[in-house]
Amino acid sequence: MKDLKNYIEANKDRFLEELFSLIRIPSISSQEEHKEDMVRCANRWKELILAAGADKCEVMPTEGNPVVYAEKIIDSTLPTVLVYGHYDVMPVDPEELWKTKPFEPVVKDGKIWARGADDDKGQSFMHAKAFEYMVKTNQLPCNVKFMLEGEEEIGSGSLYGFCEKNKQMLKADIILVSDTGMIATDIPSITTGLRGLSYLEVEVTGPNKDLHSGIFGGAVANPINILCQMIASLTNEKNEIAIPHFYDDVLVLSAEERALMAKAPFNLEEYKKSLDIDEVHGEEGYSTIERTGIRPTLDVCGIWGGYTGEGSKTVLPSKANAKISMRLVPNQDSQKISALFQKHFESIAPASVKVKVTPCHGGEAYVSPIDMPAYKAAEKAYETTFGKRPIPTRSGGSIPIISGFERILGIKSILMGFGLGEDAIHSPNENYKLEHFFKGIETIPYFYKFYAELMK
Repeated sequence: MKDLKNYIEANKDRFLEELFSLIRIPSISSQEEHKEDMVRCANRWKELILAAGADKCEVMPTEGNPVVYAEKIIDSTLPTVLVYGHYDVMPVDPEELWKTKPFEPVVKDGKIWARGADDDKGQSFMHAKAFEYMVKTNQLPCNVKFMLEGEEEIGSGSLYGFCEKNKQMLKADIILVSDTGMIATDIPSITTGLRGLSYLEVEVTGPNKDLHSGIFGGAVANPINILCQMIASLTNEKNEIAIPHFYDDVLVLSAEERALMAKAPFNLEEYKKSLDIDEVHGEEGYSTIERTGIRPTLDVCGIWGGYTGEGSKTVLPSKANAKISMRLVPNQDSQKISALFQKHFESIAPASVKVKVTPCHGGEAYVSPIDMPAYKAAEKAYETTFGKRPIPTRSGGSIPIISGFERILGIKSILMGFGLGEDAIHSPNENYKLEHFFKGIETIPYFYKFYAELMK
């Protein structure tokens, strides 16, 4: 692959413009108004994958947003890699905090600034261009399939059924994913664990209509006050989650495993400085790396109620709502945790209000073994292009469908991410380093090379 860097250099402007054509489509899966954009984005992916060299590509319907499926089968006796990614993105709110237009990509300070620049259009698109290089130069050493979905940011609800119905079509030896990150630009890493997820909405209702806060305040329960009190009670003074039986199934790492994790490069002062915080926060007895990798969490992702417009309105609201995310670790079952949360939350509600808990989506944690051929191939690929051996890490994030792939398709996944914690995914001003985008395109072909060799 001596000409790989030259190929990237000669085509980098085209690569970026093709990526930007995807980014410009506001494929926000959580908002109904963007349904047509989801289809537009899927069809654009089809055009780009066919142009990259796939023998066939289809935009396949599901119960929700379509799945883009493509393949190039060069020899049925060779191993098959299934590339997974997603073309849906998070909402851009609050839009006023963006320094650029979220769906008009801008290259500045060596980074692409746009929603989806990293998560996951930028990272998924690296695979299309790495694949293109191998096809155009006749160096593809194995079969490749692509599966790009449009619902990852809302739980991949339709993809589970799609996988059940298409097991034969999706048959592969390994699933290759770039939807995770690295420790730092000069410290490559392979994600060996993902946390699971239980995501719910809660609603607290007091009176049957909004009331005058002067006439009724003090006599009628305020749902916002009650909701805040209930949420505050969900954790204790040690920042442990106070839901009965929440920790029953948590897999506790040994002292030896925790010692290995502690060897990963991490500067606490730089971490705090980058976030503009004076102190970190979390479960007592665990480091920051452990809190975000091997321990479960509970966070309020949104809370609202009453009057929030300009000026004042003295109102005692009828309702208050919150969105709650619980990140889970191996052995925890997302449905069981959702049920435990609902039972507990309903039990702590005072008689002065009514409570409704609605589970939204979730999934299980995932662990990738470091002794499988795919891990060794990824390790050699990073070592080839970065000049150093990657460090295995556990991510605090969740990709629930990854554990679903193992359960439904019986296939393990290898997580080769090139993003950084500073990329502001899910936040205003999402960005992705050009250096990482092109380094991903350079590294992925070596994964195929070494994987094919190891699978002989």
